[in-house]
Amino acid sequence: MDQGIRDIAGDIAGYMRELGRSAREAARALARADTATKDKALHAMAAEIRARAAELQEANRADVEQATREGRDAAFVDRLTLKPANIEQMAEGLEQVAALEDPVGRVSELRRRPTGIEVGRMRVPIGVIGIIYESRPNVTADAAGLCLKAGNACILRGGSEALHSNQAIAACVRAGLRAAGLPEAAVQVVATADRAAVGALITMDEYVDIIVPRGGKDLIERLARESRIPMIKHLDGVCHVYIDDAADPEMAVRIADNAKTQRYGTCNTMETLLVAEAIAPKVLPRIADIFSAKGVEMRADEAARRLAPAAKAATEEDYYTEWLAPVVSIRVVKGLDEAMAHIARYGSQHTDAIVTSDRAHADRFLREVDSSSVMVNASTRFADGFEYGLGAEIGISTDKLHARGPVGLEGLTTLKYVVLGHGEVRQ
Repeated sequence: MDQGIRDIAGDIAGYMRELGRSAREAARALARADTATKDKALHAMAAEIRARAAELQEANRADVEQATREGRDAAFVDRLTLKPANIEQMAEGLEQVAALEDPVGRVSELRRRPTGIEVGRMRVPIGVIGIIYESRPNVTADAAGLCLKAGNACILRGGSEALHSNQAIAACVRAGLRAAGLPEAAVQVVATADRAAVGALITMDEYVDIIVPRGGKDLIERLARESRIPMIKHLDGVCHVYIDDAADPEMAVRIADNAKTQRYGTCNTMETLLVAEAIAPKVLPRIADIFSAKGVEMRADEAARRLAPAAKAATEEDYYTEWLAPVVSIRVVKGLDEAMAHIARYGSQHTDAIVTSDRAHADRFLREVDSSSVMVNASTRFADGFEYGLGAEIGISTDKLHARGPVGLEGLTTLKYVVLGHGEVRQ
């Protein structure tokens, strides 16, 4: 199959079914592949990415120029751009996945029953994973590597704005699969920008076992409405940092600054800062000065504005908002209970952090805040697979079934029961 950019407007459904059939066949081959073969493919992919770095940048340049002509904002262009460091990180991510323990085939909880049989659970691939994403071309390499190591075939549908970049990365991935003797259809990148391809992918339940959307809220809401296939997803990243009355002021200032300003356009960036009223005079003016110096617009309640006069008055809607921009919402709260109540009301169950030296407060925050990642004395920016030691990540899930938080190799597998007998029959 020609995996280059294609004009297939006449038969999108047929083209997508072809991808689905090929992926299902490849999934059976991957389920038989041993760890050494999968790791060989991952290392070969990384080598191809490094060897073709100039080609990747040239392909990416076409996408960036198109985005600029269309008037896309700076944050969008930043997510789209492949710098040399981004290309090297893609290669390193694949090598890190290769270095991880292979979860496939691992048997756990094996126990002997009174009848003599032994019952355990084996970790196995899910099968075929469909991944729909926007802007970030590095997702193509990350997703390919994780799905492959977990023994899954995948169909990747990147955004139309990154079509040239994604196809160039896909060529590196196919070369790596060939080098290891694995089917190229194990990783297929949809070769058309036609949006009908997404509609087809999310309804091919005979071929695709799970959908992973990575993109804006509008995309994920649409997929949640229309998909006939289970999904691993999160809608918003309304992340909070709560500075407790027992916080170390220096630590609190450092974490609040990093959580907001280290990078603005990511789902684990702090969007709302909550500060206990007892410590607010010590930390909030300093934090506000840092935000002002870095051009961060502050929207705050009345108590916070008294300590941060540069802040605008916050609206109710501001506290629900994922800014993905140099804007932050701020509120002064009475203490831990009010902070947790705020997070429960306005948060998105993504990532929330407390800064405190009070162990009892930290323990309550960990137990009671119902988010996929809950942190003590650390920046919310750590909430990703790379920082959690998962290698690359397929995405972050705020769902509670199957996978939650950054989704790495184990999140891309499932469990089945295995029974080891010795000739036993049921009486």
